Amino acid sequence: MQAAEHRKIIHLDMDAFYASVEQRDNPALRGRPVAVGGSRQRGVVAAASYEARQFGVRSAMASVTAQRKCPELIFVKPRFEVYKAISRQIRDIFAEYTPLIEPLSLDEAYLDVTHNLKNVASATRLAEEIRARILAETGLTASAGISYNKFLAKLASDYRKPNGQFVIKPAQGLAFVETLSVGQFHGIGHVTAARLNQLGIFTGLDLRQQSEAFLRQHFGKAGGYYYAIARAEDHRPVVPDRLRKSIGSENTFEHDLLTHEELLAGLQPELDSVWDYCQRTEVWGRTITVKVKYADFQQITRSRTTLAPISSKTLLEQVCHELLLPLLPLPKGVRLLGVSVSNLTTPETTAGQQLILIF
Repeated sequence: MQAAEHRKIIHLDMDAFYASVEQRDNPALRGRPVAVGGSRQRGVVAAASYEARQFGVRSAMASVTAQRKCPELIFVKPRFEVYKAISRQIRDIFAEYTPLIEPLSLDEAYLDVTHNLKNVASATRLAEEIRARILAETGLTASAGISYNKFLAKLASDYRKPNGQFVIKPAQGLAFVETLSVGQFHGIGHVTAARLNQLGIFTGLDLRQQSEAFLRQHFGKAGGYYYAIARAEDHRPVVPDRLRKSIGSENTFEHDLLTHEELLAGLQPELDSVWDYCQRTEVWGRTITVKVKYADFQQITRSRTTLAPISSKTLLEQVCHELLLPLLPLPKGVRLLGVSVSNLTTPETTAGQQLILIF
């Protein structure tokens, strides 16, 4: 048995976090479809209540699309300072159980409770206790997945949402994975799932029947990861305060963009999404990259690196707009736009630095 199989990992995920906070603080919103985000033409949904999700409203959806799906949708302006304060409160609860906490965002984290501060052998019992503490101290619900590795724990946390938990034991991992569609696997997005489907791979069992060489041939380094998770294997440890390498958002449009004005309008929701994440996590970056895919699927990227991290949305927008300028006039329609920020740092590592752009 691999050492990783002896781990006891909990994935805690707050239920519709931002929207639930707003419903908690404003009784008039309870039981009603709520979207946290901008209602303007180029706004984006940052979070949706479960009542809104019943209409198909999802995070990262354009606000106009969300409003069309749910005419009764109530838009609420984000209060990130409030969300961050509650997130810190929840993190303090986690810290009473284990120092091995790997936050993924304000509303979810991995906890390694193999050797925990409460000396409790049952990870299931610990998850129940942590969820009860969160509810008692914040008035909010959380869901939990418990398993012997991170991949399965994250899958499990979605299995009893909202306000539930699910356990995948070592003897159950392989059977659990083989029945899932590849699109349900954490780490396999819509595009990759479609490519897998084109290769005749639809389920975890289909994926497991492929050789590692075959998967690496088609998917590069990621193929090795797909080979492992198809066997319910994931040896990644829980890494406290792990910093992401990049933050990005992109969108494929229903109709090709043809003008400068359409480019700027199309880029704005992606800018908003990236900036919202930076604000929520207080993580800033020095390298800004704009991705453009034309109607004929030709793809280009343009980047710029600053001397110090960009902590102003105005500067982020300025750099992105200037990166687009050399592409004008457009030689052909644009079907996809994306924005990403890399060379990431936290506030502690950038204190006192001055924002100077390299032109």
